[in-house]
Amino acid sequence: MDTPLYIGIDLGTSGCRAIAVDDNGRPRGEARVALPAAKRDDPRCEQDPALWWLAAGDCLEQLLAQIPASEVAAIAVDGTSATLLLTDAEGRPLGPALMYNDSRATAQAARITAVAPADTAAQGPTSALAKLLWRQDEGLTKQARHALHQADWIAAQLSTRLGVSDINNALKLGFNPQTNTWPDWLDTLHIPRSLLPEVVTPGTPLAPLSTANAQRFGLPTDTLVVAGTTDSTAAFLATGASRPGEAVTSLGSTLVLKVIAEQPIFDARYGIYSQPLVIDDQQRWLVGGASNSGGAVLRRFFTDRQMRELTPHLRPGRPLCLEYYPLPAPGERFPVNDSRLAPSMSPRPDDDTRFFQALLEGISRIEKRGYDLLAELGAPYPANVRSTGGGAKNPAWTVIRHSLLSVPMLTAKHSDAAIGAALLARSGATRHFQ
Repeated sequence: MDTPLYIGIDLGTSGCRAIAVDDNGRPRGEARVALPAAKRDDPRCEQDPALWWLAAGDCLEQLLAQIPASEVAAIAVDGTSATLLLTDAEGRPLGPALMYNDSRATAQAARITAVAPADTAAQGPTSALAKLLWRQDEGLTKQARHALHQADWIAAQLSTRLGVSDINNALKLGFNPQTNTWPDWLDTLHIPRSLLPEVVTPGTPLAPLSTANAQRFGLPTDTLVVAGTTDSTAAFLATGASRPGEAVTSLGSTLVLKVIAEQPIFDARYGIYSQPLVIDDQQRWLVGGASNSGGAVLRRFFTDRQMRELTPHLRPGRPLCLEYYPLPAPGERFPVNDSRLAPSMSPRPDDDTRFFQALLEGISRIEKRGYDLLAELGAPYPANVRSTGGGAKNPAWTVIRHSLLSVPMLTAKHSDAAIGAALLARSGATRHFQ
């Protein structure tokens, strides 16, 4: 194999994307396929897993039309966190998957709260564990042999190795990343241990591509299927952040902060969580928190076009200091734990440009406060910050944020989760073939 290629498959909320990278992490081809919308009937949200496999297969075929299939060495998959399905012994789904945002399992979440530590990622009605308990209460677990996440199941479809998950996906099913075990408190919920997957590190070689898939896609029979991760972790890996102290801020609908640390930090008061991050065979921790502030607030007042038109008129070097705390609705958890915290976005200047700048300054102060809080709790203060999401494209906002954070603002290499998955495929292949 002269120039090995590595494929990452990202299953998102609205579609599937596949990207191939070379040994240097450079993209060599990509493909996208839309997914039909999940069936939503609040608080329920379901989807037929067969749609994922159809989309993944179509994506692979489109991608392989652009690159030499004979050079593909490995494939890894990322998927939405806490999307859960049950299968039989052959991997056939027993009904639709309960999607990441399905929140029907409120009673089951209360049972988890009664027995589980406050800092487990399995808390809440949208957790994979709450969904598993819902299925158990329906009686579906009696027929089931495997409880799997979205990425787990697609990897199993590719390789036929069932019953394996990665640490990042397994967190919301109750896995303890500090002890690398399924905790004893799960037994009080009467969950059959045989249903729970074997848990491995992202990037772990799983198995060769199945013979049927090698023939279908024209891939080498020794193409390796590698353990993937969640979509958010894959997107972090794509940015190029890799050392303790390197941070990534996601400026999407919400404001999400993540920093690489040597030790984990958990604080249920602020919703601060940690998950294992293995880079170059080094065990690190990805420590993060999420504010309700972010782009969703901006879109309450301005369209994307209006924000683009206003940006050249901003004066980021002249702070307005209006001390806004922009929120889409009352309530905040990080970096302020106050379920009744009211949005603060007044007085509103008559000039839209000044109002827009005041909102950006407010969100930027929340970002600074968030990184300060993480540092107070033991994480490193950022050595540098990479940015993803729509807000990362706004140069004036970057200047405002830099003036508050006082650290280098770096350009993320990439922000696509499929590239992060492809880098995991590369890591697994390197480990396996060496």
